[in-house]
Amino acid sequence: MKFSVLASSLILSSLVFLTSCSKDEEAEVAKSRVLVTHASPDAPGVDLLIDNSKVNSAALNFPSNTGYLTVDAGVRNIKVNVAGTANSVINADITLEQDKNYSIFAVDAVSKISAIALVDDLTAPAAGKAHVRFVHLSPDAPAVDVAVASSGAVVFANKAFKESTGFTPLNAGTYNLDVRVAGTSTVALVLPAINLEAGKIYTVFAKGFLSGTGTQKLGAEIIVNK
Repeated sequence: MKFSVLASSLILSSLVFLTSCSKDEEAEVAKSRVLVTHASPDAPGVDLLIDNSKVNSAALNFPSNTGYLTVDAGVRNIKVNVAGTANSVINADITLEQDKNYSIFAVDAVSKISAIALVDDLTAPAAGKAHVRFVHLSPDAPAVDVAVASSGAVVFANKAFKESTGFTPLNAGTYNLDVRVAGTSTVALVLPAINLEAGKIYTVFAKGFLSGTGTQKLGAEIIVNK
């Protein structure tokens, strides 16, 4: 009887220990965060798969994004499939570092669709400031400058397709911005009443085709990163 009680106690203790270790190991799994944006103007709605597991409940359509998703750090396989199919238009292995934030954009015309990944620095802005990043994702548009309409002051200079800036501190407020052909005063796109709140972090990306119409026409989209 004593042996039986002792054995049971040892087994119970072992189970508690193993369960505790399992929970600790689970808690220590390194994590990253990923935001995926559909920025291919003529691509259909898509599904996003991370390590072959679908993470969106409804088709992701141009120019929407997933918001930040928490995933395991390390090498992750990212697939972008035509919604409801196993047809992968993007299939890429991407290394995600622990505790870092990333934006992944599906870009270009659907016949040449590819992915670009950016590291998102979400450090809080200083008092009275917002942080803003510009990403050029219009496939047939030339390199551009982004300038304040009222003063002509260039905020982001000479960015070509697939190029991006870092997050830049700007005074909080409402801005009218001109997207101009780089190095000229020729305005390709007007961005009126862009409201930047203090403490917020934004990505502004050029979308669509310079020659596009309807939902595919040249425009801009704003993502609130934080």
